[in-house]
Amino acid sequence: MNSGRDIPVFILCGGLGTRLKEMTEFIPKPMVPIGNHPILWHIMRTYSRHGFKNFVLCLGYKAEVIKSYFLNYPSMNSDFTVELKTNEVTVHSVDHDQDWRVTLAYTGEHTMTGARVARAMDKYLGDAEHFAVTYGDGLTNANLADEFEFHLQHGRIGTVLGVNPPSRFGEFKLDGDKVIEFSEKPEFKEKWINGGYFFFRRDFRKYLTTDESCVLEKKPLADLAVDGELSVYKHSGFWACMDTQRDRDYLNDLWNSGNAPWNS
Repeated sequence: MNSGRDIPVFILCGGLGTRLKEMTEFIPKPMVPIGNHPILWHIMRTYSRHGFKNFVLCLGYKAEVIKSYFLNYPSMNSDFTVELKTNEVTVHSVDHDQDWRVTLAYTGEHTMTGARVARAMDKYLGDAEHFAVTYGDGLTNANLADEFEFHLQHGRIGTVLGVNPPSRFGEFKLDGDKVIEFSEKPEFKEKWINGGYFFFRRDFRKYLTTDESCVLEKKPLADLAVDGELSVYKHSGFWACMDTQRDRDYLNDLWNSGNAPWNS
């Protein structure tokens, strides 16, 4: 029986986040806040609501910031007493509802995504037959429990969440040099892109190497597709990736308005 609680969720938290450099100069990208919480917290909370509560954070750039956040999470979210002479800390009550298991795994400063997953798998996959992988910068309202069930039913090594967000740019339909149709933000209903929420069987390990140049999105996933072992779970609902300050402002506006789709 596959229980979501037993499925390790590997979250890629080690990149430099150069397009958000005004913030990531001081903190890693997954710690950039949306509202009062890092985007990483929002991602983990989405998994948790669908029953996945065992997380392995694949750390690199400014790993100490994420380590400190989780080491101090109970005290920062609860009342506590410190005995200054002995440095004993008593947490009086747990004033949050996160019952997560979080493993902080340093996977290298300059390691690429595929190698981060491989290095973390070798230490922390344990006996699990299946595991999840996602990035530290994408939010969705997809039902991840349903995606996992889809993954199990199809029996392939990997499943990727496919999304088709509207374009940010207006699209013309032309007849020569005449515009015959204008769409401000067209939706490409039959054009699916990688939404970054994966499920894999442990057999995926043979597609990865621990060499720091191994990029998940290149040879490993390309070879998996060529072998006919990659399914797509299509999601037409909300999905957004925080690549730029504009993206962050958009996600903050949704959260602060009380209408964040990933929170419903």
